[in-house]
Amino acid sequence: MKSNRIPLVFALFLTIWIAPAYGSKEITELQTEVTQLQQQMTQMKQSFDERMGIMKNLLEQNTDAANKVSAAIGELQTSINKQQQDRAAQVDQISGQIQALNDTMDELKVRLAKLSKQFEDMQAAQQSMAAQQSQAQQQAQAMAQAPPPDVLYNNALRDYNGGKNDLATQEFTDYIKFYPNTDLSGNAYFYLAEIQFKAADYPKAVANYDLVLQNFPSGNKAAAAQLKKGFALLELGKQDEGTQELKHVIQRYPRTNEATQAREKLRKLGPAAPKSRQ
Repeated sequence: MKSNRIPLVFALFLTIWIAPAYGSKEITELQTEVTQLQQQMTQMKQSFDERMGIMKNLLEQNTDAANKVSAAIGELQTSINKQQQDRAAQVDQISGQIQALNDTMDELKVRLAKLSKQFEDMQAAQQSMAAQQSQAQQQAQAMAQAPPPDVLYNNALRDYNGGKNDLATQEFTDYIKFYPNTDLSGNAYFYLAEIQFKAADYPKAVANYDLVLQNFPSGNKAAAAQLKKGFALLELGKQDEGTQELKHVIQRYPRTNEATQAREKLRKLGPAAPKSRQ
């Protein structure tokens, strides 16, 4: 309002100051111009007020819109944060479930490995039992087809004494195969060793003499087996071992024919033989 009064005061001042210099006509024209100017000022003020009102309204609308947008952004941010938290919780839950599944899978793998091992062991045991059963059946069939033990042994001894070494070897081998635990099995091993000794197959002869001594130490061929083992070792160039076997014959069987042969052999080799017990 103060700014509107200034032009009016200025106009009145001009009217009063200029009035003496001009006539009434000029004053009237001047007043008319002042009036028009006032009208223009009023119109300009009204227009300015209207525009100010419009701008204020627009500003208020923009402010409301901005507030609404800000509120919407806040709500959206809150929603996003809540979704992120929920997703983080879901991720943690899923991670825990995955870890539990992995642990369960590892446990299942261990159990599966144990079951697989047990299955393999059962298969191996079954195969072993099947092989043993098959072997037992074969032995039973062979035993059923084999000659009686005394017949087989007598035939082998007869062929041995008759110089039929190949046939005797087969027969003594069959006797050991079919009747491994009889008293005559030690004799069969001994005669096999004798055939090998005559054929100069001294390593095999030593092995069969050892079988007589190990499995049939009280048999009637034990002394002869140890004596001939000593002879075979000497033939192989094993002087110390052969000599030791001959000394054992003298110590264990001092009054036997085998002990006499052992002393004679030792005498020929050089070392003094132990004396026989009286």
